[in-house]
Amino acid sequence: MKTIEELQNEVKKFCEDRDWNQFHNPKDLAIGISTEANELLDIFRFKSINEIEHNFDYFLPKVEDEIADVLFFVLRFAQMSNIDLGQALVRKLSKNSEKYTIERSKGNNKKYTEY
Repeated sequence: MKTIEELQNEVKKFCEDRDWNQFHNPKDLAIGISTEANELLDIFRFKSINEIEHNFDYFLPKVEDEIADVLFFVLRFAQMSNIDLGQALVRKLSKNSEKYTIERSKGNNKKYTEY
């Protein structure tokens, strides 16, 4: 499995080979993340949970493509903005562990402000 840094370097090279740095500002990369996430969501629109679960192999290639597109934009955003994704995730997990304690959150999908 490749590291986040290795993936970021591959995305960076891909973009630099195409002279795309000029298009990759925070606003446009954030739009890209949102757009690709919505394309992932669109795969499941108007489908029941049962339909998705029983036909997931059919959806899987499309899901993989869209989740890869989301990851591409996340990696590129972080790379262009000098964000250490590993540190950012660890920091966010620490914050969330305070909001969503095991005692209050285990088996409960409510937002921390709702309990």
